[in-house]
Amino acid sequence: MTQTLDNVLDVVAARRAEFENGRHVPREVIAEFKKAGIYRASAPRRFGGEPLPPAEFLRIIERISKVDGSAGWVASFGSSLIYLAALPLETQERLYADGPDVAFAGGLFPVQPAEPVAGGYRVSGHWKFASGCKGADVLGVGIKAGEDRAGRPRTALLRPEDVEIVENWDVIGMRGTGSHDLAVHGVTVPEEWTFVRGGTPTVDEPLYRYPAVPYAAQVLAVVGLGVARAALDQVITEGGRASYTGGPVAADRAAYRIAVGRAEARLRSARAFFYETTEEVWDTVLTGDPATDHQASLLRLASTTLAHESFAVVRAAYQLAGIRAIADGSPMQRYLRDASVVPQHAFLQEGLYDGAGAVLMGVDPFPGYL
Repeated sequence: MTQTLDNVLDVVAARRAEFENGRHVPREVIAEFKKAGIYRASAPRRFGGEPLPPAEFLRIIERISKVDGSAGWVASFGSSLIYLAALPLETQERLYADGPDVAFAGGLFPVQPAEPVAGGYRVSGHWKFASGCKGADVLGVGIKAGEDRAGRPRTALLRPEDVEIVENWDVIGMRGTGSHDLAVHGVTVPEEWTFVRGGTPTVDEPLYRYPAVPYAAQVLAVVGLGVARAALDQVITEGGRASYTGGPVAADRAAYRIAVGRAEARLRSARAFFYETTEEVWDTVLTGDPATDHQASLLRLASTTLAHESFAVVRAAYQLAGIRAIADGSPMQRYLRDASVVPQHAFLQEGLYDGAGAVLMGVDPFPGYL
């Protein structure tokens, strides 16, 4: 995959301005992601997929995100087929009939009521934040239907031709993710094309025993890591440049060096916690045992920490960059805007620390945390 991934990084570097201006990653770039195996990295092996261990997939997303956060965010949904492993096996066989390189995008919230009909549900409504929807092969929307004791939403799968993409992704950061709204107008979805998000998989392979919702948080948090790495590398490189005012070179100033050193330690520490926890949980899964609630919570804690620490590092880098950072041509603007989005995601907000603390102390976390 290395050579192909290098090609992807070259494409992303050449077209990242286009992603931002056009507000989405074009379908032909998604095709390059597919060539690199990103969209078969969570497809079941029994259906031709080449599922990757989570840490390996996360490192790929980190590398892409270092080049462009929006591209990394869209590529990260190559992990989302683990959700679809909860579909009936017959449905998955049809889903992968043309191959395992399936790009899935979903706008699950706000969950909308669906009308039960013979054999399925009649779906109508409007959903937000469907990242990557313009390049997706299949789309999911959240519906209120059936019973799930954990209160998890059911997802109805639709083909792109049955969904209206409402282009309204007007945001400060991650502009290239194309996280537009979805609208559906009275489409009947068979029962077998719905599943509970994070529900019990029908596929018995190691990746589908890895905690699904924590993994969904991980693939987003690691985008912030890649962006932060790029921002910090930028100010390290610029440290040797003379200032506009003729003052000392930044690298000759103790305050600059101290700030860079602290930021480096901060980012590497959060990264180490993140990957260490990932590997520990994966080792448990490979033995055939399910991950414990404690392990799933640590994955969520590590992801939340990574998202917030990455943003803090980018803010520090932006300040270190000085007056150069305000120029339209400076990449530091994009780093700051993109990194600010990651900890705003519902999976990564500060309130997640409450759930992690509850599990650590042996009390029940808030509903939906686990």
